[in-house]
Amino acid sequence: MEAFAEVPLFELDYEEEDVLSAQRKGASTYASHPVAPPADADPDTFIYMNFMKRHCCYDAIPTSSKLVIFDTTLQVKKAFFALVANGVRAAPLWDSKLQCFVGMLTITDFINILHRYYKSPLVQIYELEEHKIETWREIYLQYSNNQLISITPESSLFDAIYSLLKNKIHRLPVIDPASGNVLHILTHKRILKFLHIFGSMIPKPRFLQKRISEVPIGTFKEIATVQESATVYEALSIFVERRVSALPVVNEQAKVVALYSRFDVINLAAQKNYNNLNMTMREAIACRSCWVEGVLKCYPHETLETIIDRIAKAEVHRLVLVDSDDVVRGIVSLSDLLQALVLSPAAHLNPPTHQHPQFERSPSHYPSQQMSSCFPSSSEPTRTSQISTKKDIFETDFYALRAEEKEEVHVSVLKWNRSSVKGV
Repeated sequence: MEAFAEVPLFELDYEEEDVLSAQRKGASTYASHPVAPPADADPDTFIYMNFMKRHCCYDAIPTSSKLVIFDTTLQVKKAFFALVANGVRAAPLWDSKLQCFVGMLTITDFINILHRYYKSPLVQIYELEEHKIETWREIYLQYSNNQLISITPESSLFDAIYSLLKNKIHRLPVIDPASGNVLHILTHKRILKFLHIFGSMIPKPRFLQKRISEVPIGTFKEIATVQESATVYEALSIFVERRVSALPVVNEQAKVVALYSRFDVINLAAQKNYNNLNMTMREAIACRSCWVEGVLKCYPHETLETIIDRIAKAEVHRLVLVDSDDVVRGIVSLSDLLQALVLSPAAHLNPPTHQHPQFERSPSHYPSQQMSSCFPSSSEPTRTSQISTKKDIFETDFYALRAEEKEEVHVSVLKWNRSSVKGV
């Protein structure tokens, strides 16, 4: 078999800080080992699986990051406002009584609260206005096993993808086993970004030249959509019942005119429109707080490489597959791609291999900040920061957000740069 040409998987500009970070650390040698393909199998099939087995979660953590942490005694409303203010979509939950992380607060929680308790524009949603996070968790845990699912920095990216897809979650906390601290929230998007930053390190599979219509990647049956004349509450119902992360908005001719995602719902908090879920999808889209580019589409004749490249460049979670009349024919998401490129090949191995890595780096090499310092008990809002050099500094900013008539600090926003951490 002729040798593969080692070319970048995607034609994208590299992010300098991420590349420098990986160069400082060197290649990962402590994640799961790659697996030799069966003799009768196409080696191309296992390229991405082995790439993910060769790298650990710590490799994919960006050089600089921001993390928002909520105490479970914070009011739900203030927590969602804090998500919006900090531009994040989820936050780990810290239980001061148990002195550990107990779960995640995500946009899905906001959707579930609105869907469960909304009555009409004239009736205030008491549960959103007054409940604390711990109260909502007590109610929600009666109907769902909302335990914290996490992963360690030494685990392979293959393990991370497996956990994300198996548990049908979009955010996976990376927790240092030594200190118990959250280092990063790993997502499908971050993993794909890591892949195309270092795509030149691996051969380019030939199957990327196949058309999307020729490969079983994506959802093509019973596609969840919403009419632009439907209400926002009806869209929330579809989110809850179908467990999808975005809805193509279609007009009377069944043509896609917009995409309404779970992230759009959190903007209801920013605009304080969550008490009026009777507005139509047309009105909700027009009221978006930020300008959003038109629907990102793909077509049946386009190659898999083109579609992956488009998702990566746009930094989106999915593309809407349409025909020549812009009628929705399918959805191609990051989950679909990671399942097909990374997990499905493992099923062809006999026996399937899913090894857990042995971590060789000392736990002390991770940034560690005790949670007692994240939630100080002083009566004044606290902000502490270290020397503010551009690089080579571990910087932590603490912002206090208090519940009314309470002394505890409930929210911590952590900003850190790992380049100065010994051994990195």
